[in-house]
Amino acid sequence: MLVGGRGQFDVVADGELIFSKQKEQRFPEPDEVIGALRSLSVPTA
Repeated sequence: MLVGGRGQFDVVADGELIFSKQKEQRFPEPDEVIGALRSLSVPTA
């Protein structure tokens, strides 16, 4: 987690932006971030 000074709220996983409060102009809805994380492609062995 990185703390910013402008009220920015970004969620990044594996270098990919999952959610940006600045881009969307809102906070995420319940389960929105979890759903986005689950939809990331998972490498298979």
